[in-house]
Amino acid sequence: MSFFRQLIAVLALLCAGFAQADVVAGKDYKILSLPQPTSSGSKIEVLEFFFYECPHCEHLYGPLSAWEKKKPKDVNLQFVPVIFRETSEPMARTYYALESLGQSKRLHGEIFKALHVDHKELIGEEMISKFVGEHGVDRAKFDAAYNSFAVGNKINQSNQMVINYRISGTPTIAVDGKYIISELQPEETVRVLDEVIKIARKERSKH
Repeated sequence: MSFFRQLIAVLALLCAGFAQADVVAGKDYKILSLPQPTSSGSKIEVLEFFFYECPHCEHLYGPLSAWEKKKPKDVNLQFVPVIFRETSEPMARTYYALESLGQSKRLHGEIFKALHVDHKELIGEEMISKFVGEHGVDRAKFDAAYNSFAVGNKINQSNQMVINYRISGTPTIAVDGKYIISELQPEETVRVLDEVIKIARKERSKH
């Protein structure tokens, strides 16, 4: 191999290395000063704080869904709907109501599509109930879940988590109650997520 070709090969390797450089605390992710308890047991917990009306959350939906299909077996992904303003509560209730009926995973993407692609208005329980009914959900069961004490309790819990995790924008991803990923492009978010999971796994192995 000529010197020129060797030089090109070395530069290519260096560029590849920089492109996949290790993530850096304070730049690619933050560390909570007060780690939060997790609910995933022996699994590494990944939380996505989101709200359906958020266009950035809709942009992340596709890459994160693809990641979820091949995520490590020791990782548990959960979603936490955020209520930054009163008008966001109906869609947060919708997520938890659908979750209680085992329908949240099936309709998660459909709701993003309805709001951001089809520009449907899903304002208030009546419109939302009609929409989920059109997508195969029993409306009576949905309405009961939407207004249930259990869903109200979930809303209270998510509001507290937003405070505890110091969530100021969406989407924000929290890993194992300690590491926070936000304000990145969707593909970069997923790349950093994979690396932070490795950090969390290594940290767990020390205990």
